[in-house]
Amino acid sequence: MSPTIMLLGILILGIVGKSNIIAAAAGILLVIQFTNLQYLLPVLEKRGLELGLLFLVLAVLVPFASGRVPGQEVFRSFVSVSGIIAIISGALATHLNGHGLELLQREPYLMIGLVIGSIVGVIFFGGIPVGPLMAGGIAAILLSLANLMR
Repeated sequence: MSPTIMLLGILILGIVGKSNIIAAAAGILLVIQFTNLQYLLPVLEKRGLELGLLFLVLAVLVPFASGRVPGQEVFRSFVSVSGIIAIISGALATHLNGHGLELLQREPYLMIGLVIGSIVGVIFFGGIPVGPLMAGGIAAILLSLANLMR
């Protein structure tokens, strides 16, 4: 199957699944293919995740930089039960995301399954598609469990 057809399929799945990020990424890659900018592909492959994570962290830190999060709230996150649970949840989520990233780098074809699963989650369970890393992390855990049962 040609890269263009695969990207078109991912674009359609992203649109149907209401995953703007996936649809936009596939669309941008299609534009790169059709505008003779293929030299950007190795750069995106090598540094794209770093740039994406940089912008994600920037967006998360803006409330701190703008002063919208008072110091008292930061302190409360270290001493309240809900704050401690949030810290533990964040640590577990980033750990899972790391496993998802490793899985997707090792087996990129799984992205299609994750997108289809996201569409199913949105349509049938009222879910919100937030990205492939967490889904990949869950897939990595389930694959590890499946391998243990063999």
